[in-house]
Amino acid sequence: MTAALRLEGVTRRFAPGVGIGPLSLTVPAGELWVIVGPSGCGKSTLLRLIAGLEQPTSGEIYIGETCVNGRSGRDRDVAMVFQNYALYPHMTVAENLGFGLKMRGVDPATRQQRILQVAKLLGIESLLQRKPRQLSGGQQQRVALGRALVRSPQVFLLDEPLSNLDAQLREQTRAELKQLHQQLGITTLYVTHDQVEAMTLGDRIVVLDRGQIQQIGSPADLYNKPANTIVARFLGTPPMNLLPARWDGSRLWIAQQPLPCSDTPHWPLESEQPLTVGIRPEHLYISEQGLGAIATLVEPLGREAIVRCRLMNSSQELLWLAPSQQIPQMGDPLQLQARHLYLFDPMTGVALNSQPS
Repeated sequence: MTAALRLEGVTRRFAPGVGIGPLSLTVPAGELWVIVGPSGCGKSTLLRLIAGLEQPTSGEIYIGETCVNGRSGRDRDVAMVFQNYALYPHMTVAENLGFGLKMRGVDPATRQQRILQVAKLLGIESLLQRKPRQLSGGQQQRVALGRALVRSPQVFLLDEPLSNLDAQLREQTRAELKQLHQQLGITTLYVTHDQVEAMTLGDRIVVLDRGQIQQIGSPADLYNKPANTIVARFLGTPPMNLLPARWDGSRLWIAQQPLPCSDTPHWPLESEQPLTVGIRPEHLYISEQGLGAIATLVEPLGREAIVRCRLMNSSQELLWLAPSQQIPQMGDPLQLQARHLYLFDPMTGVALNSQPS
């Protein structure tokens, strides 16, 4: 498939040892890729480099087959939507939508046609004569999207566009964005810190941490086969439990307790090898033979609950996603067994098994 966007060894240095990269990735035409990571990891900087708002220290950025290093943002055939929408308050919705086309010298008749097409697509035809102050947050977000879409860009860049919306509107707009992308097929990079957005929207997810790409893959791949503890902890709600453990040659031990797993492991591990064991909260279940623990906090969610547990005779804690019929009371003793385990090197954090045991 043709690549709409390609980065080759791109870095951006703000000071010695401060910055991002080198980063390399290839986004096929028509796909929606989501960039996730903790605050300060370089997500927005990466978008700004692609948009031409910043220039790389080294490396090359290609839009289609053209290297765009040194080109201004207006010459890159990309459109960007920011977190704060940045609408012109003195202009109507129609004028906001058409401003970019006007600055590029598009004739009034063509501008009007494109404005009406995008307004219909986004369901904002009735808002065209309003000013931004007369719009709700969700309506302003649609206008910001429309102002970018009206240009028919080759690459669409979205920097946390839903972060200012309340939870219900965010969920609704997320679904609309996915439908919009399926309808238009514009190559899109979407930055978010919200893993639910990442898992539901992305054809591929790019996990960034400290300016470096940790893993690129489909949502299912990153969830089921995390490359390291950074990816493992970042994707999944509640986050994966990561516990120090040791292998005695036949069993895993955590906090002086053997760890039962319903799968029979066949791991090429050395006896007494230290490990970090990953257990997703949804992979734990009540069993007659399991890790002994005490429920210390219960957070009901309706059909399930997040239960914080302290392992017996230990200060170590883990999270269990308990189904409604098994939600304990605080202080209840528990025996927990795992359906799947993930193994990581305790020094590097790198996965030792590429998929759940």
